[in-house]
Amino acid sequence: MLKELNHVIDYIEAHLTDDDLSLEIISEYAGVSDYHFRKIFFYLSRLTLSEYIKNRKLSEANKDLLNGEKVTDVAFKYGYQSMDGFTRAFKKWSGFLPSDAVKKGISKSFPKLSFMITVKGGISMKFRIEDKPAFNLVGVSKRVPMQFEGVNNEIVKLAMSITDEQKNEMHSLQNIEPYEIVNASYDADADFLKEEGDLTHLIGVLTTENQVSDQLDKVPVEACTWAIFPNEGPFPSTLQETMAKVYSEWLVSSDYEVINVPAFSFTKMDKHKKDYAYSEVWVPVRKK
Repeated sequence: MLKELNHVIDYIEAHLTDDDLSLEIISEYAGVSDYHFRKIFFYLSRLTLSEYIKNRKLSEANKDLLNGEKVTDVAFKYGYQSMDGFTRAFKKWSGFLPSDAVKKGISKSFPKLSFMITVKGGISMKFRIEDKPAFNLVGVSKRVPMQFEGVNNEIVKLAMSITDEQKNEMHSLQNIEPYEIVNASYDADADFLKEEGDLTHLIGVLTTENQVSDQLDKVPVEACTWAIFPNEGPFPSTLQETMAKVYSEWLVSSDYEVINVPAFSFTKMDKHKKDYAYSEVWVPVRKK
């Protein structure tokens, strides 16, 4: 995966001034789905893909201004539709105006990324590999803002909106492990230039049943292999740290690669310890 990531960085670098630079092209180049690629990139770099590209464009724009190019030409070169838009973005990023770079020779840089493996303390991750037949994710879903850290308030609202009738039907359909209420995300926006965009989040269960009422949504999931990562500790930080390590450490150094199937997780809160839970992260994978 590191090789693919560095190829993507090279691709972005060669197309910084292209109008049609899109996540769909980039993720196809990386060989994984848009959403999975964004997660891998974010957990490795601690930047969203859109932030990285914006920073690289503005860094190169700064160089061009120092080399004597006109502010108007530089703005349009890097895809800004107006001078005002470019000026605001440049000042927010650098702390000074484009004209200051021209007149005073002020500069700020953001270098190209390069990914490599770093061994972090030799801590091993617990995981297991399971093959699972095809099933359906069945539950309640909505479009929510894409967010890799912290509490997503729209998902909280979704959970609170589930009715007793929906809960009863989900429990009656549930017939395949894990026998838990799961959270799954899929169908992420393909336009990374809209910052992180939206995705569909589903709260529901796994079932092999196909007959589902119109009060629930159904998402077919193909038969595949799953890498499962159990974790236990303070919630939600332990779950989020596990997910980060899956994408930033385990995937880039294992013999597996993620496939374009919805990943999911579940959490069981401890009744005796406040904000403490057991969770599992299920990631769809295949052998490289």
